[in-house]
Order: sequence, then C-alpha cells, then structure tokens
Amino acid sequence: MATADRETVFSGTKAVSAALAIDIPRLERYLAAHVAGFSGSLSIRQFKGGQSNPTYLLETPQRRYVLRRKPPGKLLPSAHAVDREFRVIRALHAQGFPVAEPILFCSDESIAGTAFYVMAFVDGRVFWEPHMPASKPAERAAVYDAMNATLAQLHNFDPAAVGLSDFGKGENYVGRQVERWSKQYRASETEKIEEMNRLMDWLPKHVPPQDQIRLVHGDYRLDNLIVHANEPTVLAVLDWELSTLGDPLADFAYHLMQWDMPHSDARAGTGSLVGRDLAALGIPSQSDYVDRYVKRTGLDPRSHLPIYLAYNFFRLAAILQGIVGRVRDGTATNENAPARAQMVRPLALKAWDFAQRAGA
Repeated sequence: MATADRETVFSGTKAVSAALAIDIPRLERYLAAHVAGFSGSLSIRQFKGGQSNPTYLLETPQRRYVLRRKPPGKLLPSAHAVDREFRVIRALHAQGFPVAEPILFCSDESIAGTAFYVMAFVDGRVFWEPHMPASKPAERAAVYDAMNATLAQLHNFDPAAVGLSDFGKGENYVGRQVERWSKQYRASETEKIEEMNRLMDWLPKHVPPQDQIRLVHGDYRLDNLIVHANEPTVLAVLDWELSTLGDPLADFAYHLMQWDMPHSDARAGTGSLVGRDLAALGIPSQSDYVDRYVKRTGLDPRSHLPIYLAYNFFRLAAILQGIVGRVRDGTATNENAPARAQMVRPLALKAWDFAQRAGA
C-alpha cells in the first residue's frame, strides 16, 4: 500500500462513531466539577489510530485533553484495563519520564458509558511508517536513537522506586504471557492456523530464563511515540494498556519486530522495515540497535533472541486475533479492524520461523 494511505488511515481525528458516542453535556458537567481550570463548551472527536481502547480528543476554548475509555460490550478477560494505564502514566510522569500529564481517572460508567481517564494533549508528530518517509537520514538516525534511549530509560527504573512494585507478578513473564495469549487466542479464534497450535505447544517448553524484573510497556514501537515537531525528542510514550512488571528483554524484542515484520497489503497493515535500504535511510541495523540498548541497560537479549522473537510474533498474532474476535462479537472500535484478520496468519508463520531457528 502507499505510504500516504497509511498516514491517512491513522493520522488525526474523525467524527465520533455512533457506537462509541459520549453524552457531551454529562461529561462536560463532570469535568467542570473535577478538573481544575476546566471551563467552556466541550467538543469531542475520535482519534483514527488505535484498535483497542477508544481514544478521543476533547477541546474547550482554553485547552485540549485526551480521553481513553474501555470499549463497550463483551470484552476479553483482563483486557482494556484503563485503570492500570492511568496508574502507570501517573507514576512515570512523577519521574520525569515522557508521558502525557495524567489528569483524572473515572470508574463511574454513567459518565461516559465505561470507565475512562483523561490526560493532557501532547502536540507533536506521530510517525506511522517505521522508515519515516518524509524525514532525512540524520533525523531518522536521531529519532531511532531517542526511541532506543527512551525504552532503555524505562527498563532502567526500579519498579519499587517508582511506586509500582505491585504492578504485576513479574516472574516468569514470558511463560505467563504465552498462557494468557493462548487462552485469549482460543477465545477469539475464527479459523484454524496450524502454526499457532504448534507455537502454543512449543513456546511453554522453551521460555528463556528471566534475570530481571522491570516495568515493561508491552507495545513499544515508533507509532506509539509522540515526537517533538522540530526536534528528535520523544515527548510522550502512548498506549500503556499492556504494561506490567516482567522481562525487559521480551519487551525490547517486541520493539525489534519491525525489522522482520511481514508486509501487508491491508490498509491496517503493520509497519515494516523489511526490504528497506537502512543505511541509506539512516536507520540502524537490528544488530546495531540491539548493541545500543545493551550498552544503555546492561541487559542482553542476544543469546535468546530467536525465542524472544518467536514469542513476540505469536503474541502479536494473538492480539490481532482478539481484534478480529471483537469484529465477530460486534465490539471492535475501529473500522480498520477487519483488515487485521489478514495479518494473523503471516505473523504466525513468522513466529514459527523464528521458533525453527531456535531449534523447533
């Protein structure tokens, strides 16, 4: 697909879909009573990007805000935990880590239909394509280095020191994730994919040893970052729905998938660096990018990288299958969700390929 199409699909806002409408006067009254400085007529639009928790731009004459809520309807167990998102953003904001300013969390479903939180709007750029087509090599190189440094900063935090010692079990992260996503994959399965069945059998027996317990983002990639309009500076890391305590090397390996991501002709295809001339673009090779992370953290995924990548491609296939399941159940929050079905099998094949490289 053309780059412009992907940018058009995901950039900016649109009118709020009828299924995800919010009672504006009710929300306006609630925010006026609970948010310092909130006043004026409220307007709401829905962000195009994102597949899981519906996200809205709130505008008043004085200020812009962002609201994220649980989707309505039947949901998979433990998914869409906006309360956890708000907690981790609040903890990291206090440490000066680049996240949007957290403003409030509301569990009262009568206000917006489901639980939600509000954070500050961060003005900047989102790069939906990992090869950053509108940028020059020097900017690409700097943005990738900033992206690496930001994830390294996250993984260098002591969870207890930032008030998140109880944010997850931490131990055996990959093993527990394989179990979780196997269950959720089966709950949302719409077709038989033999490679997924093989992976669900093989992965639990080949989990890499975990040396550290750190805060993990769970979905760290270029298009979940807001970058300064004129500088290669990360202003905010977005989409903390899958964050928990776990194995930082598994989290980092997820981030590495864009170097091996299967291409997709679907309008909702996942960005990929496969086939790109990285040196000409100014983008580091995967091995050089790993080296930078190791230098910044002292954490080294290289001896188990094929297993970590097998796990992560499997996990992403299961996540996308969950979106497909929500289409089946009528609770998908994005009109591009059906296109995700086309990516599940290629991701499963790629995961099994890495498992075979690891000896499967």
